[in-house]
Amino acid sequence: MRRVRGYVAERELVVKLWKMGFAVMRAPASGSKIKKAKYPDVVAIKSCKVIVFEVKSRSKIDNIYIDEEQIRKLREFTDRAGGQAFIAVKTPGGMWKAVELGQLEKLNNTYKVSKDVLLKSKELDEVLRDLKLIPTLEDFIK
Repeated sequence: MRRVRGYVAERELVVKLWKMGFAVMRAPASGSKIKKAKYPDVVAIKSCKVIVFEVKSRSKIDNIYIDEEQIRKLREFTDRAGGQAFIAVKTPGGMWKAVELGQLEKLNNTYKVSKDVLLKSKELDEVLRDLKLIPTLEDFIK
C-alpha cells in the first residue's frame, strides 16, 4: 500500500509541476534497488533551474524517516545537475510541503524529518515563488 501511495504522489507532483510550466519527469528507477543509479523521484526544470525531489506521502502528520542512501543519492544527483533538492511531502488534505535538506536530522543510518519541521516547512508553491519559478501576485500587477 505504501509503495502505491508513493507512486501516486510522485505522479501527482509531476502533473502539478507540468501544469506550472516545468519540464518534469518521474525517474523510472526511483525507489528501486539499482546500486549504481543515483536517481531522485522527480526532476523539474524551468528557466534553466533544476529542482530535484524525493517524494513522500503521509496520511497523518508525523515524523518521516528516510534511508541515508536515498539522501546521499539525492545530494549527488543534485550536485551533478547544479540544482536544489527538497523532500516533497504530500500531507493529509492534499497540501504539498517542501522540506530543505538542511532541515533533516541525521540519525544512525537514516535521516529524520521531524513532525515539527514538517509543520513549519513552506508549502511547495511558496518555495517555487521564492525561487522565482512561478509568478507572484505582484508579478501580475506589474
